[in-house]
Amino acid sequence: MGCSKNQVDSEHLLYPLSSVYEPVSPSDRTSDVVLINTCGFIGDAKEESIQMILETVERKKRGDVGKIVVFGCLSERYASEMPELVPEVDAWFGARNFEPLLDYMGVGRDLRNANRRILTNAPHYAFLKISEGCDRRCSYCAIPFIRGRHRSVPMEDLVEEAGFLASKGVKELIVIAQDTTYYGLDLYGRRALAELLGKLSDVEGIEWIRIHYSYPADFPDDVLDVMAGNPKVCRYMDIPLQHISDNVLDNMHRHVDGAWTRALISRMRERVPGVVLRTTMIVGHPGEGRKEFNELLKFVKEARFERLGAFKYSEEEGTYGAGHFRDSASSRTKQSRLDRLMEVQKEISLDFNLSRVGSKEKVIVDSVSDDILVCRSEFESPDVDGEILVRYDVGSVENPESLVGTFLTVRITGADDYDLIAELV
Repeated sequence: MGCSKNQVDSEHLLYPLSSVYEPVSPSDRTSDVVLINTCGFIGDAKEESIQMILETVERKKRGDVGKIVVFGCLSERYASEMPELVPEVDAWFGARNFEPLLDYMGVGRDLRNANRRILTNAPHYAFLKISEGCDRRCSYCAIPFIRGRHRSVPMEDLVEEAGFLASKGVKELIVIAQDTTYYGLDLYGRRALAELLGKLSDVEGIEWIRIHYSYPADFPDDVLDVMAGNPKVCRYMDIPLQHISDNVLDNMHRHVDGAWTRALISRMRERVPGVVLRTTMIVGHPGEGRKEFNELLKFVKEARFERLGAFKYSEEEGTYGAGHFRDSASSRTKQSRLDRLMEVQKEISLDFNLSRVGSKEKVIVDSVSDDILVCRSEFESPDVDGEILVRYDVGSVENPESLVGTFLTVRITGADDYDLIAELV
């Protein structure tokens, strides 16, 4: 459940588990053990995780499931409450150390294989988690007390993991962490993301490297130099900004103001021509009145982010915000603001897509459906962005599935709000 960082944890666990157990699809009717990796970040995510646990309990009551093992962020955050609430679960583990879980499953972990994993998505791309935890203290965020302090993974381990993934057919690495730009400070005394990107690009077989989850404060400009000069590093940056109002940013404890944010976006576009920016905004945060929300709308119209997601503020117990601010915006107000923001973004996204019509682009094939190749360019990340749909002549390709994971050149011929239509060149 939850984010791509949880997915990486699950994939690392699957490797040693598969030496003793046979992994089966979640859709299989029966299994000896079900392991649920939970999310505990915001209200909706917690509800999804709890619902999955309760559904699995019902399967256990029917005799379809032997044991239920729950771990991850929800289990870490509510370690004392959850066992009493759902006694049907056989074992609970946290999110910071998986050795006890492996011991419970009767599986030893070979440290020589610590950087190996079993992919659970398409085999040509993989998320690479470069650090764990977070030293930031954003007022709305529960991650620091769930995941702990920031801990970078040593470069040599990440390069070894990238090499293993490349040997299995991975061509695209999506670099992730709670904050990718913080990478290296604890190990090397400096921000080392740019250096890491260079080392990863030297791994044979890796052709694209994409950066997610970059914090705006103290952004390391050498990352922009690498992005502009290294053809393997996608001109794509995921940088959650959350807001533009000085008042709201201060309440959020983001350690930047509106002027800094505007200057950073301008610098990114100047130093990396053609860069595509993805960001995330929060609406309804304490301190956001009508004036602050209108300032946010104006900023989004001016900045014209090619990709933008948003969510409604959720008061999370244990956070600074929950203890010091009153969640005064109603659910109706939050939803209205979210809808208005996404309507603005839909027009911006359409304009960006229309600007690409007629251009030739390098794409990677993610899947095949009937006579359509579902693809992405360097400007689209899997799961969160739109797709490039390429119609092809079925009779001209003997085995269309063999195209999955290959790079092609296409010409963009049409566009809608989020997806593109293209033809093979």
